[in-house]
Amino acid sequence: MSSYRLRSARLHEVAAARGDHSNYAIAKRTGLNQTTLSRICRGIAQPATTTLLALSSAYGVSVDELIERKNDDAPGVEPGAPVGPVSTSTSQQK
Repeated sequence: MSSYRLRSARLHEVAAARGDHSNYAIAKRTGLNQTTLSRICRGIAQPATTTLLALSSAYGVSVDELIERKNDDAPGVEPGAPVGPVSTSTSQQK
């Protein structure tokens, strides 16, 4: 089964570039609950899509930059490999 986790080091790197040096500052900027953010950063909880989109939007990075895949049973996929691009567009291709 494939799952993903937040790359908390990358999140803190981009947040620090905007002056947010703590989970409190990140939570305040994004509107996320500080406890939830802390649990996600420590790997205790998996971030919801809406959480990833809030973080991505607040810091101007792609969702792909903020997550890494944890693939437990798929052969040929390295653990920690980035997940494919996440599109926020609602347009359909013809």
